[in-house]
Amino acid sequence: MLFDSKDTLLFIGDSITDNGRARPVGELLGLGAGYVSLVNAALGARYPETLVRVLNTGCGGNRVTDLAARWQQDVLDLQPDWVSIMIGINDVWRHFDRAVLSDQVDPEQFETVLTELVETTKSRVKGIFLMTPFFLEANRDDPMRAMMDQYGAIVRKIAESKDCRFVDTQAAFDRYLAARPTQSLCGDRVHPNLIGHQIIADAFLAAI
Repeated sequence: MLFDSKDTLLFIGDSITDNGRARPVGELLGLGAGYVSLVNAALGARYPETLVRVLNTGCGGNRVTDLAARWQQDVLDLQPDWVSIMIGINDVWRHFDRAVLSDQVDPEQFETVLTELVETTKSRVKGIFLMTPFFLEANRDDPMRAMMDQYGAIVRKIAESKDCRFVDTQAAFDRYLAARPTQSLCGDRVHPNLIGHQIIADAFLAAI
């Protein structure tokens, strides 16, 4: 197992990570109702000899620029040993549901800001997990799915160039969607139900 006893593992991201977590920092019973809680439960059940402190600072609606604005308070000040970042869903979605926004995060800005966050943090932690954003659509030619894949490829590129652990959540969902329809996971193709959160948790756990 990757973690040592008394390590702190912090998850940060958007609403998928947030999922009703407590404020100002989600911990213990305040981890939210999503994949972060599932990861925490799995770690406790599978490795009872290793006490890992799990924190959740996900925030609904966040884009990578929002993460940058709160990075000091919600990551660095908490002094985690490991950081997991899943961001990009809203960076893409805003191009489709709020196209009139003047501060859209294009792929170049997304890569620049996420790279800066990794570089700022890497020397302070034991390791960083980069999880791809995802869109629960099997048709890769769908415009939003195609753009999400572009942002996911950027996450992979940064993970490889900065020696981070890469978690391909889109690939995990694609395996499921080859057998079952999107409607069995969610209605908006973005916010998964508990089955979807289990898929995310399993993908993360495979990386450790």
